[in-house]
Amino acid sequence: MKFQKILFYICSVCVLGLGACTKKFDAINTDPTQASASQFDPNLLLSGAETGYFIANQGYNGPILFQSMWVQTFASAAYPSYYSNGDKYVGSSNLLDYQGRLWTRCYNSASYCYEIQNLTKGVASLVNLRGIALILQLHNLEVLTDVYGDIPYSQALRAKEGISQPVYDKQQDIYTSMLARLDSVLPTLDPAKDAPKNDAWSYKGDVAKWKRFGYSLMLRMAMRLTKADATTAQKYAEKAAAGGTMTDNGDNLYQVFDQANGYGNNNSSALVVPEDYSEVRWGKVLIDYLKSTTDPRLPVIAEVPQAGIKNAANESLPGISTAASQNGMPSGRDQNGGATDISTAPGYPGGTGTGTDFNKIGNYSRPTSAVYIPLNTPGFVITYAQTQFLLAETAARGWSAAGSAATHYKNALSASLQTYGTLNAAGTISAAVADAYATAHPLDVSTPANSIQQINMQYWVLSGTIMEYVEAWANWRRSGFPVLTSVNYVGNFTAGVIPRRQAYPVTEAATNPKNYTAAVTALTGGDVYASKVWWDK
Repeated sequence: MKFQKILFYICSVCVLGLGACTKKFDAINTDPTQASASQFDPNLLLSGAETGYFIANQGYNGPILFQSMWVQTFASAAYPSYYSNGDKYVGSSNLLDYQGRLWTRCYNSASYCYEIQNLTKGVASLVNLRGIALILQLHNLEVLTDVYGDIPYSQALRAKEGISQPVYDKQQDIYTSMLARLDSVLPTLDPAKDAPKNDAWSYKGDVAKWKRFGYSLMLRMAMRLTKADATTAQKYAEKAAAGGTMTDNGDNLYQVFDQANGYGNNNSSALVVPEDYSEVRWGKVLIDYLKSTTDPRLPVIAEVPQAGIKNAANESLPGISTAASQNGMPSGRDQNGGATDISTAPGYPGGTGTGTDFNKIGNYSRPTSAVYIPLNTPGFVITYAQTQFLLAETAARGWSAAGSAATHYKNALSASLQTYGTLNAAGTISAAVADAYATAHPLDVSTPANSIQQINMQYWVLSGTIMEYVEAWANWRRSGFPVLTSVNYVGNFTAGVIPRRQAYPVTEAATNPKNYTAAVTALTGGDVYASKVWWDK
């Protein structure tokens, strides 16, 4: 009997204890490894996603070593060199590493964006943060598909769901989805609701500006399809124009880098390396075009180094900036004394210095140090001028757009010249000078073809000289302008054609073999730099 009473008391205590535990049922049954918006502020992930975008799109993670020279914004007369990947289409010792870096970093940035969306599901107060995260995610994925072609998209970023080997989606399906998702999310952005609190980009949480950026991004995506799917291109270009794109240079989206705390512009970091500073030069097509159009940007963005090797390597010595002194370097040259030596190039301007200080490339123009070299130089995402050029093209094609092609072009050209002041005060061109130049150099409207060529030439100049190399290369492939002559240097990996895509990271064959093989099989020519992506017709 005594034992039964003891058992009764024990059971009673246990029941009461269970009742007490049920008051903390949610805490006990919540996975502590899975965060929610109530436990972790998703705003904290936004700056990481934004900075990650630039880590992918600047410096040695790809574009400056590849696209900057494929599209002949830059040139390099050195071999061997890690710039041979770009200037000569000849693989350097680190080619296989370089070709996968943009892939890794863009997906990393996109993963931050995806996690923000997971954390903000159903949280009405965070609708703007959620929408902005999706826009930035789609921009990362656009860069990836423009560079590589078919990529993991519908199953990408879902490793937490157990998807570690995502399928590669067709680029056509990716673009169709990206445009539709932008069309759905942009109306949800509401300036009357909470703004993001950790926006490291120039908008600083301004939701109205983010919305205009989203429609400008839609326009850019739409115009990629002009040759592959003109119907869809027109549909979304007109939606973008109606939705409201960037309105002036105050809408330019960029990041000012916090060099004091170790976050610098990686393009500047690359160019300031002594080897790069002595080697990288503006391309011949670019400088010749700026000279032929008496462009006031020429003495702002370009300088000829002081005479001799020693002076040219001294970053503290300003170069010669007069327009008449500038010379663009032809692609595919070296300084090795053979048939491709820079001294044998047509129009070779000669070297500078004497004896052991003779600089064979001393009279070729480099980026102006005061404008491009400071490590806190901002990096651009999309500009008002680029958007106006694209609107000018939509009008030239006869599509619905606010205003005429000539008006959009004039706005774009003037805004282009004024953009460099954002890079550095040394790059400032006044509004009066810019407007006068744009007025004196109107759009050729004699035929749509002439208009489209002129528009895209200027788009290339701007994109390349604000160091948006992937965009300059993508729009060149899409538009065909400028007309570039390819390099056929000995040992190149494209059979003498300008690269049309970047090969997939070598790790994909090992980590996602089935889906990688399917993607490569679908490429005409296989996983090589000369194969074309879907929209590149």
